[in-house]
Amino acid sequence: MAKVKRKNNEYFDKFLNRFKKAVERDDILRTYYAKTFYEKPTARRKKAKELAIKRYKKQLQNETKELNQMRLQVKS
Repeated sequence: MAKVKRKNNEYFDKFLNRFKKAVERDDILRTYYAKTFYEKPTARRKKAKELAIKRYKKQLQNETKELNQMRLQVKS
């Protein structure tokens, strides 16, 4: 839980920004929305699988970039 105390002579806007950052760091809103709306287990698995595929493709892309850079260095 985010706890933020107001400092002496602190403007409300600055205090509100500090509070928003604390809430964001604690992932309070994400857990709130996750618990408010029911998501079917199959939908959760599907989303997790899609994210895993996306990570894998990005990893392959980075590896191919590194290999191409190494090949260019060897040719030079």
